[in-house]
Amino acid sequence: MKRWIQPIVASLSGLVFFGAVLFGPAGTFDYWQAWVFIAVYAVMSTGPTVYWGLRKPEVLRRRMRSGPIAETRPAQKVATVGIVTTVVAVCIVSALDHRFGWSHVPIPMVVVGNILVAAGLGMALMVVNQNEYAAATITVEAQQPVISTGLYGVVRHPMYAFASLMIVGMPLALDSYWGLVTLVPAVAVFAFRIIDEEKLLRQELTGYGEYTHKVRYRLVPGVW
Repeated sequence: MKRWIQPIVASLSGLVFFGAVLFGPAGTFDYWQAWVFIAVYAVMSTGPTVYWGLRKPEVLRRRMRSGPIAETRPAQKVATVGIVTTVVAVCIVSALDHRFGWSHVPIPMVVVGNILVAAGLGMALMVVNQNEYAAATITVEAQQPVISTGLYGVVRHPMYAFASLMIVGMPLALDSYWGLVTLVPAVAVFAFRIIDEEKLLRQELTGYGEYTHKVRYRLVPGVW
């Protein structure tokens, strides 16, 4: 029974979180863009979460062990707080923008935003399927291999790349151009996290140094 409860609770907690940080600042439930975004999030995240809970509980355990308290490195505690703060900021700024009409995103762009959100979530889930050691915290486990194929053959941190894609899509999906301002701190936080994470991986993950010579770019091919 516990294997059923854990993934369901994990999925519902995400929906409650987004509901609180969107409808609260918006001051209304009459915010169809938020409802569509939450539906997209639910569809793209609930299925894999339940699947991991039932078929691959170790994967779900790695994904659920998250947050600044779970991190062991001081820099990662700071980075985790920064990531959560950025996501909350995207939602609040977008919801306030919608509430007070600071900008207006046409429906076609709202659709594009939701496509980016769905693509970012979907591809991030593919990353986990290719690398079951892709935990939510920065750790190196015994016998953990270096994954250098698939998405990891394109950039060294595909999870963050697709998370960034989702953050780009969120303001558009939520009827806000002003929410795009949060992309600047979001990129800075991801870069900070990646740089510190690679320090650990070079020290503790056998073969990671050689991998960085094979795959040159961390986040965006041809850029960084």
